[in-house]
Amino acid sequence: MHGADQRSTCGGAGTGRWWIAACDDQTAFAVQELLATRSATATADRTIRDPGQPGVRLRCYLDVRQTLGS
Repeated sequence: MHGADQRSTCGGAGTGRWWIAACDDQTAFAVQELLATRSATATADRTIRDPGQPGVRLRCYLDVRQTLGS
């Protein structure tokens, strides 16, 4: 994912809140979609833009203990 940065910022064992920083909305949602194909994810429907800063951020919640189909 060129231009994207995924960082876990909190959560217990196997869970976390992830901030996806990307150059645009399309890239941020593509990264979120990739995460959602791998494990249980509470997805976001909009990105955040900080005035005076380039790019966008998107926050989603991820539970890597619960895979899809389980």
